[in-house]
Amino acid sequence: MKPSVITVEELALRLDQGSNPSNLLIAQVTSPDVYAAGHVPGAVHVAPADLVSGIPPATGQLPDRGALTALFRRIGYTHGAEVVTLDDEGGGWAGRLAWTLDIVGNRNWRYLDGGLNAWAAAGRPVDCGPVRVSPSDVEVGIDTGPIAEADDLLGRLGDEDLVIWDCRSAAEFAGRRRTALRAGHIPGAVNLDWLDLMDDERNLRLVEDLEALLADYGVVRERDVITHCQTHHRSGLTYMAARLLGFPRIRAYHGSWSEWGNRPDTPVQTGYGTTARTG
Repeated sequence: MKPSVITVEELALRLDQGSNPSNLLIAQVTSPDVYAAGHVPGAVHVAPADLVSGIPPATGQLPDRGALTALFRRIGYTHGAEVVTLDDEGGGWAGRLAWTLDIVGNRNWRYLDGGLNAWAAAGRPVDCGPVRVSPSDVEVGIDTGPIAEADDLLGRLGDEDLVIWDCRSAAEFAGRRRTALRAGHIPGAVNLDWLDLMDDERNLRLVEDLEALLADYGVVRERDVITHCQTHHRSGLTYMAARLLGFPRIRAYHGSWSEWGNRPDTPVQTGYGTTARTG
């Protein structure tokens, strides 16, 4: 199996027909308040805080194996389960869960395109009560393949086979907005804002010309792609987008700018530079 998009209509049909098999797990990654106000029927709750270590300065790094095991047991996850991941913001947190699923060895995940926004806009019902979950006794391991560390970047700056995709805002990229001890970007990175991957007129579904958009910035399947943001939240979407397109080499730098910008030994570039690269 490989990751794919599932539409609101496709998921609703499965739920309406009662064809929700026991190995289908719908996971809504939102705040507790949003989940309590309305969630896709049958969806378990995953809080954004469940997916990050929370340890400064790089608070967005992957939690340890014990914390991940506790999370997946709590939501009733079992190996091989088909997981539908969604959020209420256009894919950042849903993508962060997708990345985490890749790390624990489950590539059988689906992204609900547009998430809760698209679900509600289609007039589909939501539940407000808690979902009864039978905890599992699953043990999870960690595959480091989808993870990029600072050293993976430091040793390859200037490598034409590598594209560093910075999906923060243009102001953060240029260094006009400071979010760490130092402002700017990793030398040679390209800047394609995560917001540009969402279609506001289609309830935050992925833009229809996604691969062409990425190619305009040199983010192509032939290259080794490492994506990041500030805490690997926004880059959850960019990682997931590349995975959904079938990119064979895509990783997320989970330390992101909160690590890079706070280290004294990492090179930093300011200004817009060349944000779009092709080839």
